[in-house]
Amino acid sequence: MPEPDVGGVRSVQRAVDLLALFDAEHPSRSVRELVDATGLPKTTVVRLVHTLEQSGLLWSRGDGHLVPGTGLLRWAELAGRTWRLPEEALRRLAELSEASGGETVSVYVRQQSTRVCVARHEGTRTVRHVVRIGAEMPLWSGAASHVLLSRSDRAEVAAVASRAPGDEWQERLWEHTRKAAADGIAVSHGEREPGVSGVAAPVFAASGRLTAAVALGGPTTRFTDDAVAAFTPALLDTARALTTLDCIGGTA
Repeated sequence: MPEPDVGGVRSVQRAVDLLALFDAEHPSRSVRELVDATGLPKTTVVRLVHTLEQSGLLWSRGDGHLVPGTGLLRWAELAGRTWRLPEEALRRLAELSEASGGETVSVYVRQQSTRVCVARHEGTRTVRHVVRIGAEMPLWSGAASHVLLSRSDRAEVAAVASRAPGDEWQERLWEHTRKAAADGIAVSHGEREPGVSGVAAPVFAASGRLTAAVALGGPTTRFTDDAVAAFTPALLDTARALTTLDCIGGTA
């Protein structure tokens, strides 16, 4: 096979990084903002913007600002269909939230070194865990991460742990993932954010492949040992139901 086009790959990554600068807080950007945010030469940014505009991935608004292009609409619709859970699965998430006393329920999948929320049922408690669909979180922390890594080997877990802020995570994360594999459930307290706890269980595809983690999240003060023990049966029932439905990532 020919040698990879390193320059081409770098250009693709730069284009993706440029698109990632558009979000809910920044729905539009000027070229100057893109230059400042990326640190790239203006000529490079202008070239990337031009290419993305030609592909319909960016749109010039006519006032000096760029917005996500119409070409993304088709991809957004496709992604929505692929990752939207069926009504039965959403009903199960709602029932789990109710069974836990109103805690937030989230479904996460692994994406490289992160975990991404692909579905949720927001809790009813005044103080609750808020996670946006599509939000990326580090894979080295949290009960859902422990579950998602529970079938990974030591080298893979070590690579994820290397991104954590401290050498102690190398052994700690490995222990967490082994416990999750043995118990079929994981619990975490304050790993990603102080005062936030989670309980998670694995979801599998029909082939037996680990596809997702379903998790309850909320303030640590409400996730006592007794509370977690009370949550666990309903959480495991929900994980088994999602496995039976085989609906994560459009696998149904």
